[in-house]
Amino acid sequence: MAERARRVLVVDDDDIIRGFLAEALADEGYEVQQAANGRDALALLRHWRPDLILLDLMMPGMDGWAFRAEQRQQGLALDVPLIALSAVRGLDLRTRALGAAQVFAKPFDLDAVLDAIYQMLGPSAPPAEP
Repeated sequence: MAERARRVLVVDDDDIIRGFLAEALADEGYEVQQAANGRDALALLRHWRPDLILLDLMMPGMDGWAFRAEQRQQGLALDVPLIALSAVRGLDLRTRALGAAQVFAKPFDLDAVLDAIYQMLGPSAPPAEP
């Protein structure tokens, strides 16, 4: 049986950044879902299980901290690793309290983010041939 592609949930309110990350991850063979805020991400987690969550911390509606608190309260994908992204400097200790495996400051180096994902998940399995 073929292994499925590794799944990454990209949560960011910035359409350009979210699309950029999703495209780069898809090009690497990862299956990607996108959410524009924490509420949308929680809705996705109810029916789609990622292998990693890439989470922006500063978003309107439901930010990264509120998302993480609600994710924990609802018991959704608690064992899934999290990489945090933020334009706010000096948040390292606070983001570590979220259980983030890594924190990247915006603007981030795409290669460094992809390398961190690769280190955590390994290569994504290629999509199955029809």
